[in-house]
Amino acid sequence: MNGEFPSGSWLPSERLLAEELNVNRSTIISAYDELHAAGLVKRVKGIGTIVNTDIWADVAKRLPNWEQYVKSGFFQLNNPINRQIYSVTQSETDIINLAVGELSRDLLPVQLLQDVHRSMEISSYLGYEHIQGNVKLRETLAAHLQSHRNIDSTASSILITSGAQQALHLIIQSLLSPGDAVVIEDPSYAYSLPIFQSAGLRTFLLPVSEDGIDPEEIISLYKKHRIKMIFLNPNFQNPTGTSLSEEKRLKIIDISTKYGIPIVEDDPYSLTDFSDRKVQTLKSMDRDGTVIYISSLSKIIASGLRIGWILAPQSVINRLADAKQQIDFGHPNYPQWIAENLLSSAAFDNHIRKLRKGLRVKRDMMIQAIKLHFGETIEYIIPEGGIHLWCKLKDHFDEQQLFKEAIRQGMVYAPGSTLGSSANRIRLTFSRADDDRIASGIGRLAEAAQKCAKSK
Repeated sequence: MNGEFPSGSWLPSERLLAEELNVNRSTIISAYDELHAAGLVKRVKGIGTIVNTDIWADVAKRLPNWEQYVKSGFFQLNNPINRQIYSVTQSETDIINLAVGELSRDLLPVQLLQDVHRSMEISSYLGYEHIQGNVKLRETLAAHLQSHRNIDSTASSILITSGAQQALHLIIQSLLSPGDAVVIEDPSYAYSLPIFQSAGLRTFLLPVSEDGIDPEEIISLYKKHRIKMIFLNPNFQNPTGTSLSEEKRLKIIDISTKYGIPIVEDDPYSLTDFSDRKVQTLKSMDRDGTVIYISSLSKIIASGLRIGWILAPQSVINRLADAKQQIDFGHPNYPQWIAENLLSSAAFDNHIRKLRKGLRVKRDMMIQAIKLHFGETIEYIIPEGGIHLWCKLKDHFDEQQLFKEAIRQGMVYAPGSTLGSSANRIRLTFSRADDDRIASGIGRLAEAAQKCAKSK
């Protein structure tokens, strides 16, 4: 009656609505039966329930075709599998989540956050922040980048964003044009983002080996397609967990300056090195301003804090800040104050040490469980940092069938097709599940694989 589901729109499926409301499916069927009896909806066999277009038949109206509108927007839809992953993890609280790149409860710095919150002084100014973000946070970030990542920067060259994903969106929408050619890794998180297609870009893939991509292939692609930008995740790459060798890093920087191709370095994981080394970034090697550096607190503090940043030449930051202002008129104050206090806290380094240790324990638990349940039927590269394990199943499985069966068994993972072009791959994220559930999650995946193998 209030227009949330206008005439002609589809109602949620009975199963999904029952899960969302946590009621028996028969309750939803009864409710839909009442709507049908009242003439408010009609049923289309094999498809679902639609709001009746003849409810207000006595009044001549021409209603917008919302189904056509939602198919015509600028943004392409996410991969259906990714939409299902997020739907399942949000609606089924008992499912073992080995799919989403977040930290588990035991890895979150809850005490540190509470201490920061108690000690924080609320500013008397609660209006719009600086267009680039809170000045004090940007100054603290510049100091953090120098001390923890060996990157020289200034507050004026940093833009605060709502996580690294908004940073990527701003770069793509503000610095590139439809028809431009860009390079992304295969597999990679960038592969899963429809924003490249939404922006009308031509994407070319660089295969990732055990020590990263082959720089010579960048030259080849540039000569063929005039590449405008390179998107890389050099440290503990998502999903492979691999890192670029120093030789390749130097070569990529050289190619960037020789051909004038900017590099976008996405670096969420460099502080997670399990051996406590200070990992080298491409930006720390950049002497000519060819690297745009992106990072966030999502993988080292909490994804819900929504603090990310872009480090780039001043003219680029000005352009991106202008675009961000058009979108949200600046980042919210409160999470910026929390982030500044976190990064300047004496307890921050201790949290990072605990995080590294906790992630390594989870990685080892997952590998042990995989050896127990899969034996020699699976291949993987053991990551020395990050949060993901990229696996190749030696037996061939129907990807959709295995994914659905795993959910029925009570666990969820990221099928390989969402992240890359190679067949028979899966990504298992070891950071999200509690320690006592990791082995169980792998066991349930093994059960799903056995059932799928028997049905072939």
